[in-house]
Amino acid sequence: MQNQINIVLKEACERGLAQGVYAGVSAAVSIRKTKVRYRGKFSGGVTRYDPQGMKVATSTLFDLASLTKPLCTTLCTLALFTAGKMDWQNANLSLLDVDLPSEKSDITVLDMLHHSSGLPAYRPYFAAFEPHASRDNRIAVRRRILDEPLAYPSGSTCLYSDLGFILLGQLIEKVTGQPLDQFYRQQIIEPLQLTESLLFLPVNELSTTEKSAIAATENCPWRHALLQGEVHDEHCWLMGGIAGHAGLFGTADGVLRLCECLMDCWQGRGRHPAFSDQLLRSALTWNKPGNSWRLGFDTPSPGQSSSGRYFSRQSVGHLGFTGTSFWMDPERDIIVVLLTNRVHPSRANVQIKEFRPFFHDFLMERIGMVG
Repeated sequence: MQNQINIVLKEACERGLAQGVYAGVSAAVSIRKTKVRYRGKFSGGVTRYDPQGMKVATSTLFDLASLTKPLCTTLCTLALFTAGKMDWQNANLSLLDVDLPSEKSDITVLDMLHHSSGLPAYRPYFAAFEPHASRDNRIAVRRRILDEPLAYPSGSTCLYSDLGFILLGQLIEKVTGQPLDQFYRQQIIEPLQLTESLLFLPVNELSTTEKSAIAATENCPWRHALLQGEVHDEHCWLMGGIAGHAGLFGTADGVLRLCECLMDCWQGRGRHPAFSDQLLRSALTWNKPGNSWRLGFDTPSPGQSSSGRYFSRQSVGHLGFTGTSFWMDPERDIIVVLLTNRVHPSRANVQIKEFRPFFHDFLMERIGMVG
């Protein structure tokens, strides 16, 4: 079965390369049948479309973009819940030691995880700044978010929001007294021996040689540069490359192995030392009528999901703006990771919207996972 998975992955990924959906791709699949786990993987294309481009390998890091939300920030939050250092029902934003507007004083960690904080989806704050990255910019960005009028009363509905996760990342740093990337590495990644395959890349800390092996993203009109080895998200970059909503880089194998740990915890056959299995299951199964979000994770949208037609309604996953995604289906015990740099050299390339459902349907049909 493993050979079949590899063959199907190769065919699907190469179709995306031929169609110009992305310059580079790295994909991985994990299927568990009884006690046997089958893994497949494929990497192809180039890191960038010019003579400096390198062949994409299994070790190539991709900008995971919003996969940071479930795979880093949510898991760090669960670790703090488990340790008794944070309560998801409490209005913890007061811990930031800021002048908190009254309308935001009741926002809970659960609200932020569930994208029901009342905060707008997005605001282009970065456009008011000169393109100079600094951790000091966190304070200015946070102030703009806290001064932003709520789009709806907290907890009354659900609206996917970068802004809530920016605040949540800063809250984690306040509670732990550590930068988010350090806490994540020590608590979540080191126990799984994934420190080289899931990590943040602080701005200006990599050499040109180190950057050249990482999948490039956009020719950024704000930064006036082709981005390679630096986070694509403008707000994360402005704040130094480490934030709760974006900034994580990873390999397909790294994402897959972290998801395997989560799936094993979910299915009751494994555990992670940093967080309670019960809390994780609560996050992955949290259900509020009228929306598709769990806590930090998305679910397939009926009839139009990027995961295609065959992932069960119990599945969870997430998309990244740069062209990344993962989906986990507990009914079929399958995990699919698709990492691309579809925004290279421009975000105007939106073919990934049609390719993602095709990719997942093609894979599920060819490996017999549709029954």
